[in-house]
Amino acid sequence: MAFHYPILLIHMLILGDHDLQQLNDHFNEVTSDFLNGVSCLNPLDSFSSFDIKKIMRMAELYPDDFDESNMRALEYQLVNYIIDIHDIEERFSNLGGLWELSIKLVWTKKHLNYSLVFLLVKFDLLLPVATTTIERAFSAMKILKNDLQNRMDDEFLDGCIVSYVEKQVFKDVSNEFIMKTFQEMKCH
Repeated sequence: MAFHYPILLIHMLILGDHDLQQLNDHFNEVTSDFLNGVSCLNPLDSFSSFDIKKIMRMAELYPDDFDESNMRALEYQLVNYIIDIHDIEERFSNLGGLWELSIKLVWTKKHLNYSLVFLLVKFDLLLPVATTTIERAFSAMKILKNDLQNRMDDEFLDGCIVSYVEKQVFKDVSNEFIMKTFQEMKCH
């Protein structure tokens, strides 16, 4: 999904139905299903966008995490979740977004009761980070694999990209340690 997730999500939450339809016209079905599901989980305006069918459709995009039994359990959790969170639990009113919702779910220990709903909220919060990491890796690959280095093999390129993207991790590793590690490696 090559799109600017946070910006589009903000627009989706602010725009009306007509504008939302125009946004939907610009994206494929999978991206639209995902963005619609995210907007339905958002607690803005007292969960006014909550829609079980759209959230269930979004969950289908994660087949490794939501098999047939988990899908049934998720639907049951969503029905109870909206009653509990919206109608009964006053601590969930006036939340500013998904990150506040996730904090409140953990703080109240409701993430234990609604573990599958909480999993979707976590996925929604992690996607911008994952997307950014992937984009950084592709940018690094463009920098590292230029015309002069176009013949480097994939294994060497992978090593270069990891050290380029994860600079913070490698800044604490000394050159002496790296050289010693390579010297002790056996040839393949």
